[in-house]
Amino acid sequence: MLSSVVARRLVSGVCQAAMRPAFTGLVPSRGYRGDTADDTRADLIEIPLPPWDERPGEAIDIKKRRLLYESRKRGMLENCILLSLFAKRYLNTMTASQLYQYDRLINEPSNDWDIYYWATEAQPTPEVYQGEIMDLLQEFAKNRDQEQRLDAPSLEYLEKESQ
Repeated sequence: MLSSVVARRLVSGVCQAAMRPAFTGLVPSRGYRGDTADDTRADLIEIPLPPWDERPGEAIDIKKRRLLYESRKRGMLENCILLSLFAKRYLNTMTASQLYQYDRLINEPSNDWDIYYWATEAQPTPEVYQGEIMDLLQEFAKNRDQEQRLDAPSLEYLEKESQ
């Protein structure tokens, strides 16, 4: 009679072997988007997003609070950290024009990775998003002071500003 440990190992090994393809040459390998010259991108799905609305009658203090929230709640952690720290530093001093640029930047593009790549200058920024805010964000992303940026800031600083 087999011990329970040996039986588990045997069953586990059989299950793992059954999940492995019999011939590795038959399983297509897939690189990242754009890795191959003959990539037709036929397997990509475009998810339509609602268009960005400018909100022309929005009060400045409401806009700042909304942008603070939207800076903190991103689709990826890298942007959550980068944009929330950026908002903490600059949002309260932005002019109406700068708030418009920032609102458009973080809400119009459909892909958070695009914003991250533009901010870190890994990819060129489209002309429509170039301006004071993108320049500020790119300089902020360089982190010349080498401050530790591992998490979004706590919201305690909001209480200190209101006092």
